[in-house]
Amino acid sequence: MLAVTEYSVELVKDPFRILAGRRYEFVIELELDEEDELYSANGIEIKAVYKVDGEQGSVVSYGLYEKSTGRYIDAELEDEEEAALAEFCKAHYEEGED
Repeated sequence: MLAVTEYSVELVKDPFRILAGRRYEFVIELELDEEDELYSANGIEIKAVYKVDGEQGSVVSYGLYEKSTGRYIDAELEDEEEAALAEFCKAHYEEGED
């Protein structure tokens, strides 16, 4: 599962209304065990875009990055971790409205 230590969420502005629905950008810092294959002493964060269109919401894209260097990590979350990410975003996207 995902152990979130900090996060931020922000509504992505679309002044020309090109995209259907609303998009929210998440930056989620993770706490990982040293045994985890994604572990880095520099810290790991997920940058995700979550789309809400009517009553439906989904993660459009995400990437894993080293927190202190910003270096992209070429890896994917496992299926249950992706599901946990979607649930986390669903529970918190409204905070981006502020």
